[in-house]
Amino acid sequence: MKDVIEQKIREQYPKAGTGSYVTEKYLSYLSDHFKEDLKKMLFATSVCADDINVSTDFRRVLTRPFTLGGLGGIPFAGLTGMVAFSHHIPDNGSAFIFYGPHIGITDEGELGKMRRPGQAELSNSCGALMLALSRLEIEDEVYVPMNVEYDYQQVLLERSVMPYKHDILISDNRKKAITEVTYKNIDRQPHFLIRKAKDEFRCKRIYLLGAIIINTSPEFHDYVEVRNFEVIELHHLEPLTTESILQQEAFKVL
Repeated sequence: MKDVIEQKIREQYPKAGTGSYVTEKYLSYLSDHFKEDLKKMLFATSVCADDINVSTDFRRVLTRPFTLGGLGGIPFAGLTGMVAFSHHIPDNGSAFIFYGPHIGITDEGELGKMRRPGQAELSNSCGALMLALSRLEIEDEVYVPMNVEYDYQQVLLERSVMPYKHDILISDNRKKAITEVTYKNIDRQPHFLIRKAKDEFRCKRIYLLGAIIINTSPEFHDYVEVRNFEVIELHHLEPLTTESILQQEAFKVL
């Protein structure tokens, strides 16, 4: 059965590897190639708040993970969270951020659902993304996510996928498509936030690992398909700054 599950995963995500394999591969690379002291590396995640997302073993090596992400994996901690993360990095250490959405797969190969530990029935994964998809699919009205303080993460998640509604709905697999869209949305944000908070970091390097997590039934390994591995040399990075309109020449000559 294990081989069958692996085959079904690779049909959808051909470059995926088990979470433990991905963990060992990249931590060994950081240690051997970049000579990083993993005890001085601060780990952050921007993955979904779902309790199922323990696919990798990074937190067993890189202790005290800093949580940037919320529903769907969006880094809802924002600039304040990124600045706090930058301030917590050990002296002479470095930073490592693992980010991306997740999607379940059943034993039969259906995406967007999974059998969770202790449950006989299938449930959605990612639940927040599948809920967003169900609202995009409403046919008898135009759904518009409205801000409400009691569910703002879900609303913002839905607003982030709304510009891609047409592409998602005409895709061969809508559940996979909304996950791909969300990966791209998440991928942009750590880059933006790091540039915005650049002057707050006291380390030389930030390592980014972006991926899609594939959740399986409890008796099988979860898989991870890496989409981005990036080394940011902070001394080469241009900070992202905004200039007050009062300082612009055009304003001064009005």
